[in-house]
Amino acid sequence: MMPSPPAPRDATTTSTDNRPALTVLSGFWPAATFATARALLAADPSLLLIRHDLTGIRAGMVRRVVRTGSGIVEDEQVTLVHGCVSCTLREDVLPTLARLARTGRDLLLLLPDVVEPEAVAAACAHCLVGGTPLTDLLRVDSYLTVVDAEHLLDGLTSTDDLRTLGIQAADDDHRGLADVIARQIEYADTVVLWGRHPDGPYDTDRLAVLLHRMAPWAAHFRLDGDLVDAHDLTRRLRHTHRHRPETPSVLNRGLQGHALGLHEPQPDQGVVSAVFRARRPFHPARLHDVLEEVNAEIIRSRGHIWLASQPDTVIGWEFAGGGLALAGLGPWLTALPDVRWTHVDNQRRLAAALDWDPYYGDRHQHLVLIGLDTDPVDLHRTLTGCLLTDAELADGEDTWRTWPDPFAGCFPLDPPRHADSDVAPSRTG
Repeated sequence: MMPSPPAPRDATTTSTDNRPALTVLSGFWPAATFATARALLAADPSLLLIRHDLTGIRAGMVRRVVRTGSGIVEDEQVTLVHGCVSCTLREDVLPTLARLARTGRDLLLLLPDVVEPEAVAAACAHCLVGGTPLTDLLRVDSYLTVVDAEHLLDGLTSTDDLRTLGIQAADDDHRGLADVIARQIEYADTVVLWGRHPDGPYDTDRLAVLLHRMAPWAAHFRLDGDLVDAHDLTRRLRHTHRHRPETPSVLNRGLQGHALGLHEPQPDQGVVSAVFRARRPFHPARLHDVLEEVNAEIIRSRGHIWLASQPDTVIGWEFAGGGLALAGLGPWLTALPDVRWTHVDNQRRLAAALDWDPYYGDRHQHLVLIGLDTDPVDLHRTLTGCLLTDAELADGEDTWRTWPDPFAGCFPLDPPRHADSDVAPSRTG
């Protein structure tokens, strides 16, 4: 008798958890996200949708709307002490979720278009509501991102920032539009491609492959028909148990031993995903000289690097929309005294121990670069040419630190940037 096949990874599982389930819905294009929300409400009359309008946030005002499929339950203007996304999460979003969770009804949180789901996850994990962790009151089932097939590629390649568009979430919000869209996709447990590309099926299929390469850890669905079966959509998107709270942010995935991306150098619908890994450090001047060349044909690149001239610092790397953001992520473990290792996340320590090198310690390069019609061999050759030669390696760290460094002073060893920050690192063209 043949054994039964294993259940799919994203199959709905039976649970004795009686907490209400929370689905967090994000996306930059309201037509697609609202359509998804309406379909979920239509399939479940008891589902509560919570939405915050941030139009007046810089004046300290936020509009909160709670509704079911049959109509509006609450519609209130909320005054905030500080006009920013973080204070909105702390002062109204989380208390509202806690209050409504006590009704026993499942919740759907529809995020404003410029809010990143990782900020919500960080707030849920670290902020108390009335002295009680929010996760004691509800279960975060899935972070769901919906993207519009007609506008996705334009959004991911846009060079606009939120301030230029007049939609920044705070006075000091300097994020790029492409950065926001990429992070919404990458943090998702579930990604929905909504609609069709206007140029035809090939371009729609190419977008689906691109989304898989950007978030290979997520479950992916396409909705390109004129009619949506609300009940079928609900089965696919709710009560999936897909979210894992312990999953790190995208920039920390590689440091904690999680997959950072797929190495798929052969084009699929023109999409290439190339993973670059190396033990040797980058020469600062040679790397600086090729940054524009490396990302010239790239839609998205991310990961972490180490520079010979700053050998103690993990440097995070994010590229989207024509701008590269580099930010210090704290020290490499090999640079820490043993006594400070106890303050490091267990998963980070385990990942470092499994990949420890007698000479380099946990230091290494780890990047994934995703593009259309990109030459992965040329990318690898260019990045490899930035690594130290044998002679340079033999000079040792004391010499490396004396080299001219275009990145000098950019990455002080401060605590790493937290996921609930409203502002991304500085971007360079």
